Amino acid sequence: MQFLRRSLVGIFLLAITLALFAWAGNTVRLAVQERMNAEPRSFEQRERVLSVNVVEVQPQTIAPELTLFGELSSARTLDLRAVVGGTVLEVSENFSDGGRVTAGELLVRIDPRDAEAALNRTRADLQDSRAELRDAERALTLARDELAAAEDQADLRRRALARQVDLAERGVGTAAAVENAELAASTAQQAVLSRRQALAQAEARVDQARTRLARTEIDLDEAERTLADTEIHATFTGSLAEVSASPGIRVTANERLGQLIDPDQLEVSFRLSTSQYARLLESDGSVIGAPVTVSLAVEGLNLTAQGRVTRESALVGEGQTGRVLFARLDNTAGMRPGDFVTVTVTEPPLENVALVPATAVAADETVLVLNDENRLSEAPVTLLRRQGDDVIMRAPDLAGMPIVAERSPLLGSGIKVQPLNQDQGAAAPAEAQAIKLDPERRARLVAFVEGSQMPDEAKARVLSQLEQDEVPADVVTRLETRMGG
Repeated sequence: MQFLRRSLVGIFLLAITLALFAWAGNTVRLAVQERMNAEPRSFEQRERVLSVNVVEVQPQTIAPELTLFGELSSARTLDLRAVVGGTVLEVSENFSDGGRVTAGELLVRIDPRDAEAALNRTRADLQDSRAELRDAERALTLARDELAAAEDQADLRRRALARQVDLAERGVGTAAAVENAELAASTAQQAVLSRRQALAQAEARVDQARTRLARTEIDLDEAERTLADTEIHATFTGSLAEVSASPGIRVTANERLGQLIDPDQLEVSFRLSTSQYARLLESDGSVIGAPVTVSLAVEGLNLTAQGRVTRESALVGEGQTGRVLFARLDNTAGMRPGDFVTVTVTEPPLENVALVPATAVAADETVLVLNDENRLSEAPVTLLRRQGDDVIMRAPDLAGMPIVAERSPLLGSGIKVQPLNQDQGAAAPAEAQAIKLDPERRARLVAFVEGSQMPDEAKARVLSQLEQDEVPADVVTRLETRMGG
């Protein structure tokens, strides 16, 4: 009985356990089925709005600028060479590298004794030539007189022959007298011919004397020029370079003694590509007269000069491309031949174009335009030039419309944005300001520069700027900052 009771209790507990498992499984099944059949929960969606910088497209007339690199050189350079050889007796005190000389100043004197001796010999030869010419002219006069006398004698002999012939015809004269008269007339005619030959010789002698005199005068001019060439003078005011002469050395003809450079007449040469050259062409096919700005940055200072293109290279050059232009500069204070400078060339102006940041134009030459609802749309533009961080484009249909100034991968057509600013085109670079200094302030700055550790070349350039009536404000600020004032 006890075994049966325990068996029934076990069966009862197993049945209860199975029933509980069945109830739990059914509960899970119903919950899953209810979740799968239930509609998904919906949340309120909001459109994402990005903040962007915008710029307004303003059509205007802009003169693009080309930024290139060039080298300065002097427009007037003269090699100082010894025309005649000899010993250098004297040189100028300024005849040294960097020496400043004035026009007409005596630079080098070469021993003139050989040239003076040659000049004296030529003068003596000139006296002989003049004496020979006078003697020949006197001989010509005598030859003419002798010819006249011979012609008179021949005329007398002819008249005597005529008388003898007349007497013989009348039977008064003799044949022997006629023959003697004929012989005398023939002799007189022969004398005339001899005198004519003597006259021709006298005239030839005069011509030879004159030719010799002319040659002697040419030799005299050459001797005087050779004597003058023993002194080398400065043709124009400038500075000396590559000087290689000193008193006592012996120089040969055509030996180079130095170089005279005019540092105030500088020009810059620069190379540009063929496409850049084509953009500079005027309607007549010339680039002459294009404005040029040259800048030289030294020790934080910026020296500038203005000029215009004066000529262009005739040849491209083997293994090279593009064109080489030359521009004459004005007011090149502080600059020297050989400086490597930055050249800015102003192109002919472009009309109906806009200047916008370079980040506003995509690689496919499109921009993002804002409509009245601040939504973006792409619009094509024509990219003309790149100006540093800006570009010049032509888009007549976008005049006065705002565009995105800085594009990013998050921006595209149809996206709504929030404009942060509306600049009226790219701001023009501020021009360097110049100020006038009072004497005390100028003297303080000059004393500071002269006592500084700056290189001599940079120091000279800064001092040349301080000597001007108006000094760039950034230069004054930088110097006073270094002074601690």
